[in-house]
Amino acid sequence: MGGAEQHTVVLLVKIAVAASLASIMVRFAAFQRMLMREQRTLGQRLRLALGFSAVFAAGVGTRVLTKSYLAVDLGLEGSLLAGVVGGYFTGLVSGVLISLPAMFNGEWLTMVLFAGVGVLGGLLRDLAPEPEEVWKFSPLLDLSLVRLVRKWSDHRRTAFHSFFLLAILFAEFLRFSLARIFGPQYLFGLHPGWPHPHPASVIGVYVTTVFCVTIPLKIWNNTRTEQKLEVQQRLLSEARLQALTSQINPHFLFNTLNTVSSLIRINPEKARAVVQKLSSILRRLLRKHDAFSPLREELDFIDDYLSIEMVRFGDSLKFVKEVDPQTLDCLVPSMLLQPLVENSLRHGLAGKVGGGTIRIRSELKDGRLRLAVEDDGVGIPESAMAKLFEQGIGISNVNERLKVVFGNDYRMWIDSQPGEGTRTEIEIPDLHPGPGAPA
Repeated sequence: MGGAEQHTVVLLVKIAVAASLASIMVRFAAFQRMLMREQRTLGQRLRLALGFSAVFAAGVGTRVLTKSYLAVDLGLEGSLLAGVVGGYFTGLVSGVLISLPAMFNGEWLTMVLFAGVGVLGGLLRDLAPEPEEVWKFSPLLDLSLVRLVRKWSDHRRTAFHSFFLLAILFAEFLRFSLARIFGPQYLFGLHPGWPHPHPASVIGVYVTTVFCVTIPLKIWNNTRTEQKLEVQQRLLSEARLQALTSQINPHFLFNTLNTVSSLIRINPEKARAVVQKLSSILRRLLRKHDAFSPLREELDFIDDYLSIEMVRFGDSLKFVKEVDPQTLDCLVPSMLLQPLVENSLRHGLAGKVGGGTIRIRSELKDGRLRLAVEDDGVGIPESAMAKLFEQGIGISNVNERLKVVFGNDYRMWIDSQPGEGTRTEIEIPDLHPGPGAPA
């Protein structure tokens, strides 16, 4: 294989090594956390510098020891990347540490060059119009020209990307110039060493350096984007869950106020008692911000809620709890049972002469929590059962919240017979308070 062909192979291998090292580094959770931070403490910047140094100094050391694996030496690129990602301090410390294997080999100019390039990376980070711009750099010059023509108003961003490219080329030019002036024994580089090299061989070195800086940035940015999407998805789910929960409270409040308004004229004392109980319930609602609550608290809330409803129903309304004591500390989505109990009251028992009974059951079975809300009311017509999960306000709300919280890891079904009553059952994972429990 001729010198030019062998040189090309080395450059291609160097690009592959850069991509491999970037992929390996991003597998570590600590490094991922560092990538997500824009502001870091001095200790965090030092740890980031040590991480860069361990990886890229190993490549320099491998080249020094073997004298043959030239493509694994990414010291210049690693120093620049450390400055771009972590700032001046990280770039300077990384450059110094990465150069140590070469310094032990008598390559005395390496430390000055790598430290300076690390500081140059910090300068690039500071010059970015926005912190995210350092991750969006493209090595393709024609794209920068297109942005210049199409987005003239965004000249700062275009100028930054152009300067970024020039900085990488300058770093490689500086290495080539120093090695040529003082001799290759004082500074390692991959520039052609044979007489009268073809210009393409020289250009290939600069292109390789650009790609060895750009590819790791792209790989790390993909990880950052995935993590941001996960965070946004979680926040979206939390906002959606909060919106669904907030739909319950006004509905409950509206019906309770109707009860109060009907009592004001006929029994002011009872109306006053209902208002006091309502204020106690609202205080509890205002204090609660968690997505999950112990079943014990949910049942206490139902007790307060039904105490208000019993003012209107009187002795015709009965409430029975058949609760396994082992389930009282299980976590359930907040305000899970109240809409189901309200459905039993409004649609099951309100139209039944003589009132009826609402029964709540809970049990643990095969690591799953099973809850049931049952009434002996008028039941649900068969024609309405098919659309209940779509049109029933309480049912659809509870089902949607369970879907947001548990995905497909839950079951909810309704069994109803006209004239006999309705039973709504829910099966969810058995969750208890602790480090791994949702909150």
